[in-house]
Amino acid sequence: MNPVIIRSFEDFEQYNGKEIGTSDYFKITQKQINLFADATHDHQWIHTDPERAKVEGAFGNTIAHGYLTLSIVPHLWEQIVKVENLKMMINYGIESLRFAQAVTVDSEVRLVANLKNVANLRGTVKAEVEVKLEIKDQRKPAFTGVLIFLYHFN
Repeated sequence: MNPVIIRSFEDFEQYNGKEIGTSDYFKITQKQINLFADATHDHQWIHTDPERAKVEGAFGNTIAHGYLTLSIVPHLWEQIVKVENLKMMINYGIESLRFAQAVTVDSEVRLVANLKNVANLRGTVKAEVEVKLEIKDQRKPAFTGVLIFLYHFN
C-alpha cells in the first residue's frame, strides 16, 4: 500500500470526515508478546504461558496484551500516512478507547483510519483520527478509539 502524503494543514483537510486508509496486516507473535511482557513487567499467564492458556484460558491460546496492540499503532499509522515538511509531531491523547476482542497469538491485525476532525490551532494542526484495529477473519475489531495528534509543520 502507498501511504497518503501529508505536507500541510490543507493536505489533512482534504480527508476531513473521510477514510484515510488501511495498513497492511501485521502478525502478533509469541516472541513479541513475551518481549512486551518483559518491557511492562506484565507476565500474566494468559499472555506468556501457552500451555496453561490452552488448558485454562478462555481463548484456546495466549493473547496479546491490549496495550501491545495499541503500541503497534505508530508502525501501522506510518503505512497509512507519511507526514512530510514536519518540525514535530506529538501524541496528544486517546479518546473513547475500547478493547472489543482479544487478539490471540499468531493473529494478523491491520489499522483502519478515518479523519474525524482536523483543526488549525494558530499553526499547530490537531488531527483527530478514528481508528479500528481489525483482526483478520474476525467480525469484531481488537479495539476502536480516537487518536489525537498535534503536527507542527515547517
